[in-house]
Amino acid sequence: MNKLSQDEIKTLLGKHQGLCISIFMPTFRTGSESQQNQIRLKNLLRGAEEKLLAGGLRPQEIKTLLEPAQALPGNVLFWRRQSDGLALFISADHFRVFCLPEAFGELIVVADHFHVKPLLPLLGGDNRFYILALSQKEVRLFEGTGRSVQEIELEAVPKSLADALQIDEFDKQVRFRAGSASSAAGMAMVSGHGGVAADTKDNLLKYFRLIDRGLHDLLKDERAPLVLAGVDYLFPIYREANTYPRLIEEGIPGNPQGISPESLHLATLKIVSPYFQKAEHDAVAQYRQSSGTGLTSSESREIVPAAHHGRVGLLLIASGRQQLGIYNGESGAVQRHEQAGATSEDLLEMAAIQTFLNGGTVFTLSPEKMPDKSDLAAVFRY
Repeated sequence: MNKLSQDEIKTLLGKHQGLCISIFMPTFRTGSESQQNQIRLKNLLRGAEEKLLAGGLRPQEIKTLLEPAQALPGNVLFWRRQSDGLALFISADHFRVFCLPEAFGELIVVADHFHVKPLLPLLGGDNRFYILALSQKEVRLFEGTGRSVQEIELEAVPKSLADALQIDEFDKQVRFRAGSASSAAGMAMVSGHGGVAADTKDNLLKYFRLIDRGLHDLLKDERAPLVLAGVDYLFPIYREANTYPRLIEEGIPGNPQGISPESLHLATLKIVSPYFQKAEHDAVAQYRQSSGTGLTSSESREIVPAAHHGRVGLLLIASGRQQLGIYNGESGAVQRHEQAGATSEDLLEMAAIQTFLNGGTVFTLSPEKMPDKSDLAAVFRY
């Protein structure tokens, strides 16, 4: 399973061989509806076949192209790891599958590029958060939104305090074998205590530093807040080890072992809701305060080229809205289309993706919260 990251988005937006298939569908984890997940995907893949046939591909070419995806409906392990939505991106040189905390509507798009607009709510970080559930015997990481939560599989993270101490012991043995005198002294001290240091805090700090190191690559491009769940005394020790800049001060107290993801989700929402409301309010306030300085715009003709050149630091987009048109990268000109044409693209989507890729912040707001009653509003960096 792949994680939706900035690098993944960049790859999806690059050039690919031949036709690109983008498939979105809702998924269900439990209940009778969950039994329809495989059938739903089979039907969508059948719909993709029909579109590819209409696009001029031969049956054997279609079979080869869709072969990786056709293996998914019968993969029992795959369906045990579902969230609220499934996104597939398929081309001759690319195949990616994302299980995401977003209930997508069913959609099949076959074009010369991948369709990523349904991912926009997950890109801005304005409605997503992470929960790190810590105990001495277990580590779990969850990704959540206002509506749902999913567990993220951790690979480069110790599974428990005992596991972390074994990793630390192994590292010391490696350094010792390399012939370091200081390593030899340290090794003798640890061995005298059965491989476990006497100071509990030191052990926990080692444990948490290994966790933080493992999370670094996973969260390196993230801007979503992180909330800790664990026994109170663990919080200050983890903060000492933490390098993730968006760790929230308030945590969820109590041993999280055995606590369901849904219970952790509800407890976290109480902590992050004010955070998101403030961030949203501050974003709108920043736009209004900057108005009249030449550093704001609500015109797609100005915003889209600026987003491509990395000038947009903050972008506000009205949810459910669309502006059709085309952007000429060579001339920098934006043409608006009243009706969809063969070359039409959604200018709002284009601006959001380019802002995200260039390190800007994107907020998707309800239309009534948008400043100047516009569909699009930007604050420029310069």
